[in-house]
Amino acid sequence: MGKVLLVVGDGGEVIDTMVPYYRLSEDHEVVVAAPERRTYHLVQHEHDPNWDITVEMPGYTIKSDIAFRDVQPDEYIALVLPGGRAPEFLRYDQDLLRITRDFFAKEKPVATICHGVEILAAAGVLQGVEVTTIPRCRFDVEVVGAIYVDQPLVIHKHLYSCRFKRECAAWMKAFSGRLANSATATG
Repeated sequence: MGKVLLVVGDGGEVIDTMVPYYRLSEDHEVVVAAPERRTYHLVQHEHDPNWDITVEMPGYTIKSDIAFRDVQPDEYIALVLPGGRAPEFLRYDQDLLRITRDFFAKEKPVATICHGVEILAAAGVLQGVEVTTIPRCRFDVEVVGAIYVDQPLVIHKHLYSCRFKRECAAWMKAFSGRLANSATATG
């Protein structure tokens, strides 16, 4: 049972966060990381046909186990970057960018959904990488040299990217499978 680092912040999407949290907790220790050790407020997004933008409502809360500055990446086998509004703010955290770059340098499994790619873009790790995300984040990945692919799940080496919360099941099944295979290969 390895440790998986799950990134959170205020405004993180409930499903993008809780599906990986519970699914990966079946076989691994999931450690919730954030800017500080405290309780964070997740949100629920809905697509109302009468609105031009996503409607955001309060969701669950989640407590972080560790602050980004205290994370030692070598203690973790994988990294998960959920979506929602949180990545828009988290992408400026230098400790989170350090962690992200370390995972990419060592080609450890990374899972991202929706706006989570904003963290990857800010970390400068997407040059030449095939990735998917929600259509309105296409610019964020292409401007840093990533190759946008409009599919529910894109796997490029150690990166597992997903577009929408309704596609979480296949995303987490594939990512969990990768972690299981990695454990078998090293164990």
